[in-house]
Amino acid sequence: MKILEAGFVQGFIRMCNDGWEQGWHERNGGNLTYRVKKEEAEAVKEELRTDGEWHEIGTSIPLLAGEYFLVTGSGKYFRNVILEPEDSLAIVELDEKGEKYRICWGLVNGGKPTSELPSHLMNHEVKMTATGGKHRVIYHAHPTNVIALTFVLPLKDEVFTRELWEMATECPVVFPDGIGVVGWMVPGGRDIAVATSELMKQYDVAIWAHHGMFASGEDFDLTFGLMHTVEKSAEILVKVLSIRPDKLQTILPQNFRDLAVDFKVTLPEKFLYEK
Repeated sequence: MKILEAGFVQGFIRMCNDGWEQGWHERNGGNLTYRVKKEEAEAVKEELRTDGEWHEIGTSIPLLAGEYFLVTGSGKYFRNVILEPEDSLAIVELDEKGEKYRICWGLVNGGKPTSELPSHLMNHEVKMTATGGKHRVIYHAHPTNVIALTFVLPLKDEVFTRELWEMATECPVVFPDGIGVVGWMVPGGRDIAVATSELMKQYDVAIWAHHGMFASGEDFDLTFGLMHTVEKSAEILVKVLSIRPDKLQTILPQNFRDLAVDFKVTLPEKFLYEK
């Protein structure tokens, strides 16, 4: 099968374009990675190079040794992925120790994988372990309203989770485990990767203060839908706060408990504090 005809590649391209159309990827902002299934890699193996140079990842992720990933390129624009996927994307293979990668397809005009590759791979390892291998997508974007809230809300998991849950009834159903928050850190390095991976042991979403959002999911639809839901909730909150600083009514802790029973989700009590 031709790589560009493969379903996982087409889904990846669509998700990149959906994110661009939402306005989450100015210039070369944001990145997306997908852990390729063995049968998917096998289906396109004839187009995968095996003579590429090995490069240091900058961290060690032994549980991902030998895995293939479809990734966006560093400095590449999401708006161009649908137009020139072979220039904007790459399939990379990790070595037998999970310490190096090589490019097997893509980036035909030169370049390297996203600068956030260490963060993505460390979090892929965490989420693969936490979900029994179900999670395969890691997505980083710059949603406007989420970023705006990091300037006015305390940078605490409990605060962001509770405020965003209150904005729409579906929110505690879509992200029942809550949301983690990382204080401002220099992006692209090991420190932010470690901090995020610690949060992703318990959450599927992490907000990077004054920067953006990081989400994990089983497939493209679920991961994009998760990001979309959080950002829409943030948009509602921004509008509420702009109208008046205090709410006349909202969803209360017992309402959340009742919701959890009917929708068969578990909502941590740490988010159901009395204000």
